[in-house]
Amino acid sequence: MTDTVTDRFLRYVVIDTQSDPKSSTQPSTEKQKNLARILVEELMAIGLTDAHLDEHGYVYATIPSNVDKPVPVICFCSHMDTAPDFTGANVKPQIVRNYAGGDIRLSGDPQQVIRVSDNPELGNQIANDIITTDGTTLLGADDKAGLAEIMTAAQFLVDNPDVRHGAIKLLFTPDEEIGRGVDKVDLKKLGAEFGYTVDGETAGHIEDETFSADGVEITIRGVAIHPGFAKGKMENAIKIAGAIIDRLPKDIAPETTAGRDGFVHPIGVTGSMEKATLGFIVRDFDEAGLAVKEAMLEDIVNGVMADFPGSSYTFEVKQQYRNMKAILDRHPEIVENAMEAIRRAGMVPVRGSIRGGTDGSRLSYMGLPCANIFAGGHAFHSPLEWISRQDMDKSVRTLVELAKIWEERA
Repeated sequence: MTDTVTDRFLRYVVIDTQSDPKSSTQPSTEKQKNLARILVEELMAIGLTDAHLDEHGYVYATIPSNVDKPVPVICFCSHMDTAPDFTGANVKPQIVRNYAGGDIRLSGDPQQVIRVSDNPELGNQIANDIITTDGTTLLGADDKAGLAEIMTAAQFLVDNPDVRHGAIKLLFTPDEEIGRGVDKVDLKKLGAEFGYTVDGETAGHIEDETFSADGVEITIRGVAIHPGFAKGKMENAIKIAGAIIDRLPKDIAPETTAGRDGFVHPIGVTGSMEKATLGFIVRDFDEAGLAVKEAMLEDIVNGVMADFPGSSYTFEVKQQYRNMKAILDRHPEIVENAMEAIRRAGMVPVRGSIRGGTDGSRLSYMGLPCANIFAGGHAFHSPLEWISRQDMDKSVRTLVELAKIWEERA
């Protein structure tokens, strides 16, 4: 077994760990444990004797402190699952060595092209080694890059006892991609004070803010009757659902928003003439913005329903996660230390916001304040996903520096 970050990454991506939002089990797919067991074996081979996999699919381990003074216990966290958006089975990673620039056409499906126009970060990758798929699957850099980087940093710290650091907890989670990544995590057992998810994108980036997020489910009950006798009586739930979607404002959709703009996004429609269900996700950086968008959505529903007096609806809002910035602002050292680590690893730190969420969003509100550090991947959840070997190396260096900084500043 070789143990460069690239070697690890290439081992991990060929293991199918796709999660399943339709499953009620934890983890949602047993195959996630296939990777988890390998991670435990590798952690124990490194020398982390407490490494283990629990019944819910979480991997825990500890890099023991090698100093006498008290140092805050930090956690490095990444998730093992890949997104349901595109298949993660039979991944065939390809390496473009010494990238010379230009678009990258993928060998398994020539219609799939990683275009520089869509990926401006490729301009910073000249002479680097770019890892892609063959175009028929996603790559899984989200977040197997994070796993490989944490594992490689852990090995470095164990192999170099002269590098001073406090205790560091490792946490690998299932089901992050379907919003259940920390549902059954045992924070008491983990025993960390502050954390970092290694789940970001561009090298040098540190994020301390996410969307706040809700899910909305609307159930329409129409009036069903034989179509031969339906005039003036039928109220088709499918058509009611279609009318609601048709009235959504075009300027608050994912495809028309950027920066700090939130959105309302339909993610599923099922139904029959008698009953139809619509699923939405609502996103905004502020909770007040969520409330405004949800009220707007219910106003649309009421406006449509006025034309169908025999029909009824239910409107259910479920909280998914909240902007972690409110918690992280109470602990500025989390981001300050990460920015210094990025500088020491040779980059200019870029502090930003995530138009999405991470395990850290929920962990922060559960008592483990958690910022998000770059892992280096791009074009997540698609066959056009890519990452460079050099950016993964930068992430490993950042994690090692971060461990040192927490010890120095304790």
